[in-house]
Amino acid sequence: MLDRRLFLASTACTILASGVRADEPWPSRPVHVIVPYPAGGSTDVLTRILAEKLKDAFNQSFVVENRAGAGGNIGIANVATSAPDGYTMGTATIGHFAINQYLYAKMPYDAEKDLTPASMTWELPNVFVVASDHVPAKTVAEFITWAKQRGKINFGSPGVGTSPHLSGVLFSKQAGLDAVHVPFRGAAQTIPAMLAGDVTFAIDNLASYIPQIQSGKMRALAVTSAKRWPTLPEVPTMGEAGVKDFVVTSWAAFVFPAGTPRAIVDKVSAAMRTIASDKALQQRFEVAGARCLSSTPEEVLAFAAKERTIWKDVVALSGARVE
Repeated sequence: MLDRRLFLASTACTILASGVRADEPWPSRPVHVIVPYPAGGSTDVLTRILAEKLKDAFNQSFVVENRAGAGGNIGIANVATSAPDGYTMGTATIGHFAINQYLYAKMPYDAEKDLTPASMTWELPNVFVVASDHVPAKTVAEFITWAKQRGKINFGSPGVGTSPHLSGVLFSKQAGLDAVHVPFRGAAQTIPAMLAGDVTFAIDNLASYIPQIQSGKMRALAVTSAKRWPTLPEVPTMGEAGVKDFVVTSWAAFVFPAGTPRAIVDKVSAAMRTIASDKALQQRFEVAGARCLSSTPEEVLAFAAKERTIWKDVVALSGARVE
């Protein structure tokens, strides 16, 4: 990797050469927002909602681009190596902040050094789902009994090392199931496979599965939040379903490349504070399966540090490693 100081110096020259001045109002042109996962998944859907709100707040376009691959590392590496001029930002998730560095042998960025967070954006629980036409179980206990009788089963996730993958591993080990992990590029691929009967279950981001649950095509057996989810009051938590110590929430934050002017970072942080306080938006997020958040950059860093201590051990338990 290029020396960070040399990179920042060359970037600064590029900014000056392009005519962008330090005192130029921001944003004076479209801002690119990189989603490091495929279109249709929870990160994509929720980022697009917020991009529209940011557009309204700044009277400027926030253009969402999907750059998926390598557990989200490709997209966030693109953010990390972009010019720190405020015109490239991204949605980094729990994976980028607290999981991938323990999973991948080589990382194309250092989340603590190469990224500057602006604000938390949301958190959401995972949901234990099965396809209604292929799995008869109505509860987690019934599923465990059914799965043991069936023998080998499988579960899907958006990729190795994601919180859905690790959730599936933990559940399978706790329940004593012989379950094989089937990684996909996102929920948009996992869902059809489940509906076709090719995947037995998933403990995936709730936001991606709300439409399928509401349509009756999938059955929600439990949520991984500490309390029941407001829009699914009849669905128990994993604890209520008999699975102990299983509180897992996925979360995300807007990030810029390191070196982005603090004034720009603070503008996004302040905008998110206003956006997250809007009751109509909060209700829209709840219906979508998430809770909109805001924070200071420092609060993102502190939360990420706390999460790393948890997920480092979980990754080790899973035995997962990507060379």
